[in-house]
Amino acid sequence: MRSSDSLANRFAHLQQAARNDPQPGAAVRERRLLALDRLLLDNAEALAAAVGSDFGQRAPAETRLLELFPSHEAVRHARRHLRRWMRPQRRPVSLWFQPARAEVRYQPLGAVGIIVPWNYPIFLAAAPLAGALAAGNRVLVKMSEFTPATASLFAELVRRNFDEDELSVVEGDIGVAQEFSRLPFDHLLFTGSTQVGRHVMHAAADNLTSVTLELGGKSPAIIAPGPTSSALFAHAVERIIVGKCMNAGQTCIAPDYLLLPAGQEQAFIDRARQVVASCYPAIGTTADYSTIIDRRQYDRLCAYVDEAKAAGARIVELAPGALADPFRRHFPPLALLDVGDDLRVMQEEIFGPLLPIRTYRDLDEAIAFVRRRPRPLALYYFDSERARIERVLDETASGGVTINDTILHISQEELPFGGVGPSGMGCYHGFAGFETFSIRKAVFRQSRLSGVGLFKPPYGAMFDRLTRILLR
Repeated sequence: MRSSDSLANRFAHLQQAARNDPQPGAAVRERRLLALDRLLLDNAEALAAAVGSDFGQRAPAETRLLELFPSHEAVRHARRHLRRWMRPQRRPVSLWFQPARAEVRYQPLGAVGIIVPWNYPIFLAAAPLAGALAAGNRVLVKMSEFTPATASLFAELVRRNFDEDELSVVEGDIGVAQEFSRLPFDHLLFTGSTQVGRHVMHAAADNLTSVTLELGGKSPAIIAPGPTSSALFAHAVERIIVGKCMNAGQTCIAPDYLLLPAGQEQAFIDRARQVVASCYPAIGTTADYSTIIDRRQYDRLCAYVDEAKAAGARIVELAPGALADPFRRHFPPLALLDVGDDLRVMQEEIFGPLLPIRTYRDLDEAIAFVRRRPRPLALYYFDSERARIERVLDETASGGVTINDTILHISQEELPFGGVGPSGMGCYHGFAGFETFSIRKAVFRQSRLSGVGLFKPPYGAMFDRLTRILLR
């Protein structure tokens, strides 16, 4: 899909269908959700192969684990809870308006748009789709131009399984993406960088289109004070490294930098090297370790390292002897120590297998460091002491938190997923997604026995007595 006229026509067709059927029933929504689920499950191998082709190398097992499984869970969760979500929710009525009744009814927004990034093109299309379809909307999806094989296959599968006025997929370059964001959607969900998110929000504002922005930022991991010989320390290192190396760090909620008790740097490096060697015994040749999506992203990571090295940072190989390969875009994981705040690697979201390490003297210093920076999409804290855990939760702000692990909060359908400030606005997943893509219509049902009729002109003694009672 590359023609603006054709794109506008497709949107108009979708929007008209939504206006003609403003409240599709549960059976229709269940059929659409089931069609999406079957599309993903029946074509799992082909979708994994397409993602691998776009990346150059990404293990099909990783795509099944990180994209197809959570997509299936999102759709299955929506199907399981759909009828309960759709029921009107009773609300209390103030004593003064009794015996009236009040409720919130959920109604589809109408024609909604979803802009999908390149790093997880299946999951970050399917997860918001689960909420949008459950809420009864018609949906137009813009796939990333950086994953053309996945975009083409997903578009074809959608054409086979959905009517064009139910769900339609748009392919194309940045020009198409810009035109897409200017369409007068009833709601627009964008996943991507903070910088691009600003442009999307600006374009949507011309139509007063509401937006959900799932952005990024620098998500910290913090290891609590304690001995490096402890099982907790070993566990923390393993989960941080695994979270960092998934998809070669090209994950919006990957641990972006580490706050480590001073003096534990070498212990962390030693353990991290063991974890990398265990997960990727031959990291230079294994198909289990992803390559960087394109040369532009690869060169960006190299520039971070070069700048840090020139500024005196220590660059530590976590897979000693493994070589970066610009032709394959293979980039082994590195730790960066003694990094200053002014370096790009500490200012920009990394989106790659680089782990800057900053040390702290006490937890006060670690919390203060996080609080000085823009609020992140995720935060990871490793500790066994409940009081300190509660303190970190209370004194830091982030879109989501995983305690004693990384990444996993995104997989919990009962938890909302979203950012705060520069890391995003709005949320989805589970019922939160259903609400995001719904009108929450307030309905007040007046009773024939209502006394509200007493509060009308002409205002006299009776009115004065009644208002004095109200204002006591």
